[in-house]
Amino acid sequence: MIWKTKPSMTYINTLNKDSMAGFLGIEITEFGDDYVKAKMPVNERTKQPMGLLHGGASVVLSETIGSIASFLMIDADKQSVVGIEVNANHIRGAKSGYVYSITKPIKTGRTIHIWQTDIYDELERMICTSRLTVMVVDNDIK
Repeated sequence: MIWKTKPSMTYINTLNKDSMAGFLGIEITEFGDDYVKAKMPVNERTKQPMGLLHGGASVVLSETIGSIASFLMIDADKQSVVGIEVNANHIRGAKSGYVYSITKPIKTGRTIHIWQTDIYDELERMICTSRLTVMVVDNDIK
């Protein structure tokens, strides 16, 4: 896969700074030829009242990293990407430290991208698996 947009991780993480991703502490850590990796802290911003990682935080991580992957595939001067569906299966809890995610493409067409994101704890146990569908839209029709 060839990324059309090749920003630095610093640039992407700066874009995320004043967004939900920034608030939750999501950080993009690596781009590969066909994947994007990120990490997110398990802390007071990402836990539910019982002390476990909130499922919604996992979904935000999944949608963030998949949307970034789609952004890397488009000509950002002409197109934008919007998430249109996300589903997640929460497999186990996490109480502290970080969770790590990797997203890979299932399908990357002209107008629809589908991403598989898996989230793991620090012991490499799967926490969540999810699928995100992203629509690619022309900037003049947003």
